[in-house]
Amino acid sequence: MIRRNLLALAAGVTLAGVTLAPFLGGQASAQGRSYKILGVGDVMMGSDYPQPIMDARVTPDADPARMIGPELARILRDADVTFGNMEGTLHTANDGAKRCGNPQYCYTFRSPPWHAEVLRRVGFNMMSQANNHAGDFGPHGRIETHRNLTRAGIVSAGADQDGMRTGILTLKDGTKVGLAAFGHNPGLVWNNDYGRITAIIRELKRQANVVIASCHAGAEGGAVLHLTKATEMYLGENRGDVYRFGHVAVDAGADIVFCHGPHVPRAVEVYKDRFIAYSLGNFWTYGRFNLKGHQAMAPIAEVIVDKSGKLRAARIISAKQEMPGGPRIDPGHTAARAIAELTASDVPESRTVVAPDGRISWPGMTRASR
Repeated sequence: MIRRNLLALAAGVTLAGVTLAPFLGGQASAQGRSYKILGVGDVMMGSDYPQPIMDARVTPDADPARMIGPELARILRDADVTFGNMEGTLHTANDGAKRCGNPQYCYTFRSPPWHAEVLRRVGFNMMSQANNHAGDFGPHGRIETHRNLTRAGIVSAGADQDGMRTGILTLKDGTKVGLAAFGHNPGLVWNNDYGRITAIIRELKRQANVVIASCHAGAEGGAVLHLTKATEMYLGENRGDVYRFGHVAVDAGADIVFCHGPHVPRAVEVYKDRFIAYSLGNFWTYGRFNLKGHQAMAPIAEVIVDKSGKLRAARIISAKQEMPGGPRIDPGHTAARAIAELTASDVPESRTVVAPDGRISWPGMTRASR
């Protein structure tokens, strides 16, 4: 699926005013097959509870190009794996909704089951359910969401129960990509339980060629752009130490770490030839999300790995949202520029460099990656 754009990328193409310079994509080569994996942050395309706030562009038969633009639709489809964080639930039940003490900070998300099929047609085939909204309707809502994603052909992981902690996507050539997802709420595997995190990832690596670890971690809002490299608290909750999580996950065998939760982008890092995104922010969040400043940035991490999971190339593709929500390609590379600054300031010891156009370099990267 990647091959059809390879020649165009080799020469450089222009999409919505954005020149995509030559970039290594998934292909057969002297170094073996490589795989393109995309990661984005929070996805909640509209909630019908308690009052409907739904995006009129998102309908059961909608053309992805009309919903998010042809350039972004092409990018999301042209990957072996497209990952996002399902920030909410997919079902029709009214029972079990959480009670919000403070509506200024508390929201309940329920989206119709057919949203799962829309996500599949857009290109998503892997999603995390490990976040603070996955339990908005209790265990039943979490199970139904998992069931609806699975029925649509989307691998899902995140609940702390048998059959839902991890998932494996088998690619057309037989390569297996595993997902393990962790969060900071009841019903999830906690993102600071490093013993369990290590055990789960090690077991998944025995089953899959490439392992993605997802974490919902960190404080929230426009003021929390920087890594603290310490435990972060928000609204009285222990939201975990995202920096420590990323390193523990890679040490345990994860090849890619995609984190989310703060609703803003944060630094990225290449650690032991593995890719870590410390927060991918908001990607497709509609109606009830703050989309100002950094919270409007919708970065896409494009990661190229070999069959063992070793990083071959990476870049940040910039997208953005405008109120009331829905992503579009950003010709100004705003997210990439922000992540470049955050990476330089927050993880300088890694010597990971994000160029203004989003291309990522790191010590020891191969000649082919360059």
